[in-house]
Amino acid sequence: MLLEGHSIAVVEDDPVMGESLVQSLSLEGCTVEWWKTGEEAARGLRSLKPDAVICDIRLPDTTGEAFFREHAAVMPLPPFLFVTAFADVDQAVALMREGAADYVTKPFDVAKVITRVHSLIQRSSNLKAGSVLGVSPEMREVEGKIRRITDLTTPVLISGETGVGKEVCARFLHAVSTRSQEPFIAVNCASIPADVMEREIFGYRGASAQAFHRGFAERARGGVLFLDEIAELPLALQAKLLRLVETREYHRLGGEQNMVFHGRIVCSTNRDLQALVRDGKFREDFYYRIAGMTIDVPALRERAADIPWLVGLFLEKFRSGGDIPKAVSPPAIEAALSYAWPGNIRELRNRIERAVAMTRTPFITPGDLFPEQGVARDAAPAAAKAIVTLSEARDDAERRQIELALKETGGHMIEAARMLGVSRTTLWEKMRRLGMTTETR
Repeated sequence: MLLEGHSIAVVEDDPVMGESLVQSLSLEGCTVEWWKTGEEAARGLRSLKPDAVICDIRLPDTTGEAFFREHAAVMPLPPFLFVTAFADVDQAVALMREGAADYVTKPFDVAKVITRVHSLIQRSSNLKAGSVLGVSPEMREVEGKIRRITDLTTPVLISGETGVGKEVCARFLHAVSTRSQEPFIAVNCASIPADVMEREIFGYRGASAQAFHRGFAERARGGVLFLDEIAELPLALQAKLLRLVETREYHRLGGEQNMVFHGRIVCSTNRDLQALVRDGKFREDFYYRIAGMTIDVPALRERAADIPWLVGLFLEKFRSGGDIPKAVSPPAIEAALSYAWPGNIRELRNRIERAVAMTRTPFITPGDLFPEQGVARDAAPAAAKAIVTLSEARDDAERRQIELALKETGGHMIEAARMLGVSRTTLWEKMRRLGMTTETR
């Protein structure tokens, strides 16, 4: 049974849909809690810790959107899978940007929902175990650095090209730290207008003297305040944030009370901040405060060993338990390894999602991944010189993967076997059959 040993909460007021979900989940071996209102769910989350929550976007006493935002600000939440009508998809997508795990639209296949929930639980478990950043030596180095600085209070600056996974690294830092039970508040500095950003970060006084809107800094509590695209902050706001970083104190707009910041600042950028400092477009004092600890996330083209691993993760995510496609073909993996990935992991994710949606064959081909290149769906990758037998194509693909693993591990057989997902004995046998040695790299 797929969910045996897990606990799932269902927040659904519709008696028919709720009963259907409860029965189906129970048959998969998990413990199910059914909450019919937001108030019941709030009480339940305070006393129970389900592994995942399936929540309708519309509830009798609130909305799933309001419920998630309210509780995500004050407590760590399990993965939330939102159930939404087509008209509410924009709400669900916005919630995913704020930390919700996934959504499904009505009507849906209960079996697919169960598979989706299982995938979310696995991803959550992987996050806690620290196996989400990559299998390449480059990303292991990044993970090791994050683990070494995880429980400090010093601000962290994560840099890298667009789409390399900077927010994933920030969430990993939060998840493996002692702050993991406190909120992770993500703020995209490029998406909020400059004249609104200050009050959203620091909060502001409402219509009455007693009414205050809590800003991102206050909502982060003792957790992480993640400022994405920090280079987009106006210079004036950089000066005000500098005070928060240096003194860990701030004021709400219109307020007189001195507020204490208990969290940790983590920033990210895809730009050269030092060059911006030289050009007078970024404050030097603010830069040196937020760059107390720096983590550079390499581009996907610089860590090719992660590509097959990421392809497998995204295939599992988007396949949702369906029979088609079953796998990514070796020629498609070859094409992926030969591609430069200017959009990095975000582009790889989008290409896999599109390929899963469009293909109607058991295997994703190069043409499914790169349709704009005009490759026939059943053709070999562009790098192929001539038609070869399937056996030869498989041998060639295996040889290339083995060479890549040996290169990445410096010829270390045990590590190479682990990266390839085989035993050392199997790796030796394959190399012997292919006429390879540890120097073949």
